[in-house]
Amino acid sequence: MDADAVVLDIDGVLVDVAGSYRRAIVESVDRVYGRTVDDAAVQQFKNVGGFNNDWELTDAAALYVLAREAGYDADVTAFTDAVAEAGGGLDAAEAVVRDAAVDDAVVFDRWDPDRLREVFQALYLGADLYRDLEGGEPPFETRGYIHDEPVLIDEATIDALTERFAVGVLTGRPAAEATIALDRVGLAVPDAHRFTMDDWAEGKPHPRALVTLANRLDATRVAFAGDTLDDVRTAVNAAEADPDRTYYGIGVLTGGLTGEAGRRAYADADAAAVIETVNDLPDLLEP
Repeated sequence: MDADAVVLDIDGVLVDVAGSYRRAIVESVDRVYGRTVDDAAVQQFKNVGGFNNDWELTDAAALYVLAREAGYDADVTAFTDAVAEAGGGLDAAEAVVRDAAVDDAVVFDRWDPDRLREVFQALYLGADLYRDLEGGEPPFETRGYIHDEPVLIDEATIDALTERFAVGVLTGRPAAEATIALDRVGLAVPDAHRFTMDDWAEGKPHPRALVTLANRLDATRVAFAGDTLDDVRTAVNAAEADPDRTYYGIGVLTGGLTGEAGRRAYADADAAAVIETVNDLPDLLEP
């Protein structure tokens, strides 16, 4: 697979976030409402699309929990299927709840995205980083799940990629949290070659960020490796928006999508390739 630039997602590709971001989603809803969804449900929301922002996924999971308490009788699979049919993302989740045969006024009166975000950030960052990055006092004292993110990429892989290709980063993390992860793995990427939550409003799978990175990296053949279907869809959408370049969406099986089921899901999303870990990327790509 010929490429002159490589763009990397962070979560599930460079670091394992099963015990950090994904744990914070589940536990934030539980702390605020006393009930929550499980890890498998989080992946179902991810597969729907439009939930690259974990705060919004937390909000949608909370909506589902509140709707269930109000009498919504569908399981999480039926709910996420309905969200997918409505276009994916938080707006679609809201629409599904409003259209359900429940008292949606009760649901939305209790729904508190600001509180959920505050709790999420406290759980994820821990008290000290919360004070530094959020600029206030956390709602409770915690160590922070951000410290529980095993590195997935080998130093030799970083060397092989940076020596042979222009390298960029495209992530749904806020900029400060992206910097923490990149420092942890030892990958130096100039600010101009990274897109974070703070840099674009659309989020994945909108192609603008990937196309912009291709321009900045002076690339004509771009490989984008990510751990979600929206990552692959971002590359597919970039190819449609920017037909003068070639974009490869490469699915990595170290996030929520794993095994043969993960391979099939990536194939259905038109992934150009599927790899077990990001450390397989240098052997897949040729300059």
